[in-house]
Amino acid sequence: MSRAKVVYVCQSCGHQSPKWMGKCPQCGKWETFVEEVISSAPSAPAMVGHGLSPQPLTEIEWGREQRVLTGIGEFDRVLGGGIMPASIVLVGGEPGIGKSTLFLQILHHLAERKRRVLYVSGEESPEQIRIRAERIGALSDKLFVIFETAYEMIEKTIQEMAPEIVVIDSIQTMHLGELPSAPGSVGQIRETGGRFARLSKTLGIPIFLIGHVTKEGAIAGPKVLEHLVDAVLYFESPRDQPYRILRGIKNRYGPTNEIAVFEMTGGGIREVTNPSELFVGQRALDNPGSVVVPCLEGSRPLLVEIQALVAPTNFGVPRRTAIGLDPNRLALLVAVLEKKMNMPLGEQDIFVNAAGGLRITETAVDLGVIAAIASSFYDKPLAPEMVVFGEVGLAGEVRGVMQSDLRVQEAVRMGFTACVCPAKHQIRAKASHPFKLHLVENVRDALKKLLKLAI
Repeated sequence: MSRAKVVYVCQSCGHQSPKWMGKCPQCGKWETFVEEVISSAPSAPAMVGHGLSPQPLTEIEWGREQRVLTGIGEFDRVLGGGIMPASIVLVGGEPGIGKSTLFLQILHHLAERKRRVLYVSGEESPEQIRIRAERIGALSDKLFVIFETAYEMIEKTIQEMAPEIVVIDSIQTMHLGELPSAPGSVGQIRETGGRFARLSKTLGIPIFLIGHVTKEGAIAGPKVLEHLVDAVLYFESPRDQPYRILRGIKNRYGPTNEIAVFEMTGGGIREVTNPSELFVGQRALDNPGSVVVPCLEGSRPLLVEIQALVAPTNFGVPRRTAIGLDPNRLALLVAVLEKKMNMPLGEQDIFVNAAGGLRITETAVDLGVIAAIASSFYDKPLAPEMVVFGEVGLAGEVRGVMQSDLRVQEAVRMGFTACVCPAKHQIRAKASHPFKLHLVENVRDALKKLLKLAI
């Protein structure tokens, strides 16, 4: 008789150990080892390949695949223009953020176009899904629902039904009977994810895998799962905000770092086609410490309000707090202001916030952050019709950033009439009304333009 072997597997990276360990030596995570049972039975015979011979790349025949539009423009744009046939997409997000609701609406739109779609749930019963579908208006006789967690039964159902699109909710609940480990373990997620990927390529059916995230924000399970799929999307929710952001992290069929903005309502998820208005529509005019910066998320320009508050500190060490921005970058910019502009910020608390809860990582907001801090420090409001962007170096120079034309065009579309930007750019602003560009080479020139300071 075959004997079972017990190993301890890190649920973060998949590292195996013969004994339990508090800290994983491979990924450095604590308390991630879980006991798993591995059968020592003889391994199955090797799989037979396709038997194809190598051929020159130029002789491979191909045709442009027609993408499938979901009816939700924001979702299609993140995928690169729609769902690619025979693709497998991994979508992660926190519990309750709206992943299941979004895909139920997507499948409903596809079913309304006479497409057979299948929703496989391993967490909710068909009755629960029916209740949600009635609430958001997603009932259709072309939308099929099944409650199942065994991969073998799901594969059989897909082969018999031949749906055009499949959603698996969620990958952490799926399991293979031939593996003795529990659902959600590293071995189960890795193997079932690989089986679904092969099934998608073999049958030519797009499959979406919904996954949970850990407390660190990464998709639960081994990192190899993200390498198996064609696209990885993360569903984010700024704290205490009604909107959701769908961000593309990996995409073999389109651009990465694209975002889509949705609003959670009682009737489901509604796409936001003009996110710039969402982020700057509530700003207070003539308020010191406030500036509008055109950011770039993927290929989409967004206008975001940067707020700064400078106040005398009550402690020995002044605070430097950044919300939605890199705190290390904030400390660098404050040092530039102290050194190049002789601003006495050593006894001032500085708080900087990206209004609306948006997380900004690009350096194009540097000049906007500096302008907001100086505006709050001197208690002088910036012109409300002006936008600011540019990277700031350690010498106080204003460096150029990419896609300046797109940023300016977005500012023009939203009604702004002036812009302070790096002098290195040749910007061609196409506007139906006068738009004035203030080209600056360093921080001193920028603050002279913005605050009219005699410095």
